[in-house]
Amino acid sequence: MDRAAKPFLQVFAGDPVWPPPIWLMRQAGRYLPEYRAVRAKAGNFIALCTTPEFAVEATLQPIRRYRFDAAILFSDILMVPWALGQGLDYREGEGPVLPPLRSVADIGSLQLDRMESAIQPILQTVRGVRRGLAEEGFAACSLIGFAGAPFTVACYMVEGGGSRDFAATRTMAYAEPSLFGQLIELLTEATVRYLSAQIDAGAEAVMLFDTWAGILPPAQFRQHVVEPAKAIRSRLKQSYPKVPVIGFPRLAGVLIGDYVSATGIDGVGLDSGMELRFAKQVIPARTVMQGNLDPLALVAGGPAMRRETDAILGAAKGRPFVFNLGHGIVPQTPPGHVAELVEQVRAA
Repeated sequence: MDRAAKPFLQVFAGDPVWPPPIWLMRQAGRYLPEYRAVRAKAGNFIALCTTPEFAVEATLQPIRRYRFDAAILFSDILMVPWALGQGLDYREGEGPVLPPLRSVADIGSLQLDRMESAIQPILQTVRGVRRGLAEEGFAACSLIGFAGAPFTVACYMVEGGGSRDFAATRTMAYAEPSLFGQLIELLTEATVRYLSAQIDAGAEAVMLFDTWAGILPPAQFRQHVVEPAKAIRSRLKQSYPKVPVIGFPRLAGVLIGDYVSATGIDGVGLDSGMELRFAKQVIPARTVMQGNLDPLALVAGGPAMRRETDAILGAAKGRPFVFNLGHGIVPQTPPGHVAELVEQVRAA
C-alpha cells in the first residue's frame, strides 16, 4: 500500500491528518488475555521475544482488537545487550537481571560481530508482522521498529537490572567518563545496526526509547541523551532518508526543545508530565508530537479519561500529532477502556 494511504506515515509526510492516528506504547501486553496465553506458551520472556511465531502473534493481537494505526514490534529494549553477549534473565517479580558492567574488561567482552546472527529471529518477526498485516486486512496499519536509547540501555547494563535512581550508572558517567563514553559509543553503533536491520526487514518507522533520560542534569543529558540520539538519527537518515525516526526522552521537561532541535528528530514522544502548550512553544512546528495521556487515566476510564483525552486533542489540534500515552499501558488496564479511548480519538 502507498505510504500516503497510511495515516501514521501521512503525519510524518507533513499531511494534515485529523482525527490523529493512534497507537499506544505497550499496546501488546499483560492487560490482554490473549497475550497472557501466548506468554504462557513461550515459557519465558526471552523466548517470547526471540521466537517469531510468538512475537508476531503478540504484535498483531492489539491490531486485531482495536485496529490501531500503527503496530510496534513486540520485543524489548534489552535485546541489544543480549545480542552483544551480556547475560540476561527475566525473573518473576524482579524484572531484568544482567551481570553488571563495571570495567574495561566487562565492556570489552561485548561483541558487535555476534549481533547480526543473534537478532535474526527478531528480524524474522518484523517480516512476519508485515506479512500478517497485509494478509489480515490491516494494510493501512504502519509498522514501527524500536530500540532502547544508549543511555537507558547502559543504565541496565551497568546497574545489572532495574533501579530507583541508577546510582552506579550516573557515578560511572562522572567518575569514569572515558569508560562510560566507550559504552555509549558501542551502544550507539549497535543501535544504528539494529534499527537499520529492522528497516531492511520491513519497519516503516523507528522509535528510540530513552526511558531514564530525565534522571540526568542538563549537561549530562546533552552529552548522553542528545548526542547519541543525534548520531543515530543522522546515520539512519543517510541510508533511509524517508523513514521517520521518533525519540522518546522521557521526563526531559524543559529540555525537550533542546532535544528536538539538536537531534533533528522527526517525531517526539511526550511523557504525561509534559504540558502540551509548553511543548508547542519549544518544539519546531514541523516535528510530530506524540502523546501523552497518563496510563492511569486509561485505567480509570469514564469521565476522567474522556476529559483528559479531550484536553490533549484540543491542545494538539493544528499540529502534526499522533495520539498515544505518556508511558506504556499498565497490566491492570481494562481492555474495554482502550476500546473507548480509540473510539473517542477517532470521533475527534
